[in-house]
Amino acid sequence: MRILLSSLLLLAFISPTCFASSKTLSDEEIFQKRMELYKRVETVTNIPWYYMAAVDHYERSIRSVRNDLPKAKGITGIYFKPEQWSGLLNPDRKDVHPLSIQFFNGIGVDGNGDGKANINDDVDILFSFANHILNYGIDEDQFKIALWEYYKRDKTVGIIMEKARLYKHFGRLDLNHKTFPLPRGYNYTYHNTWGDSRGWGGRRIHEGTDIFAGYGVPVRSTSYGIVEMKGWNKFGGWRVGIRDINNTYHYFAHLNGFAKGLKIGQIVKPGTLIGSVGSTGYGPPGTSGKFPPHLHYGMYKDNGRTEWSFDPYPYLKQWERLDRIRASKK
Repeated sequence: MRILLSSLLLLAFISPTCFASSKTLSDEEIFQKRMELYKRVETVTNIPWYYMAAVDHYERSIRSVRNDLPKAKGITGIYFKPEQWSGLLNPDRKDVHPLSIQFFNGIGVDGNGDGKANINDDVDILFSFANHILNYGIDEDQFKIALWEYYKRDKTVGIIMEKARLYKHFGRLDLNHKTFPLPRGYNYTYHNTWGDSRGWGGRRIHEGTDIFAGYGVPVRSTSYGIVEMKGWNKFGGWRVGIRDINNTYHYFAHLNGFAKGLKIGQIVKPGTLIGSVGSTGYGPPGTSGKFPPHLHYGMYKDNGRTEWSFDPYPYLKQWERLDRIRASKK
């Protein structure tokens, strides 16, 4: 049942908005246009804006790292296959007529009141996904069910819900700021050690960058995000895992200890204290001192199917440089 169709009649009184290609807009303008879209959907459907923002950004982030999906070109990032939009049995894959799309059980709807369900129109795209959500409901549990029925992946549901929490908590979309994991003023050194061989615990490669510093040097969150993991690992010792708004998982290992009160599910921002440099690991819980004190920092990307590590070294150099620039302007 197309629950949203009656609600869409309200849009006849709302003038359609035309959004330029994201390439012609500044980052600030893009965030503003996206927020306008999410708030429009919220006004008509009562779906919280941060739910739509979380889905939209999740899809944009996986499209940026997947070769089997086209890159996002407009303001929105949600992607529908043509047969999904028009209906699996619809002989016209480019169908833009809402009634025939509905007849063939396609997901596409007319969101801006122009009489067409256009797969390339930002407003139509968001309202089409909103219509899917409305078939289940708009409270948190119903929204999670709608996500699972659409993506069929528990991890995707969890990541989108985390994004929604971050957007709701901070009340804005620009959550891309990063910072170096160690504060300025402390002595440390690091080189590109990603991919080096490791022998303890079996043959494996080094999935991160080692930042050598003294015991107790503060370790900070590098991003806005949510603490997904905290505890002991025989390889990493005391460690913390934080997932940011872009589906990137930031891994901090060999910690001397955790920041007071740090807990799984906690929302953090760049600079939030999470622990201190140590030399824990390579044994049962509490093992320490088998190597010089350092922070092992790793980065992992989720693409909607799996998660893999990538080299954090160039990002660390960039964040270190940006911290230096920010300090010079104070």
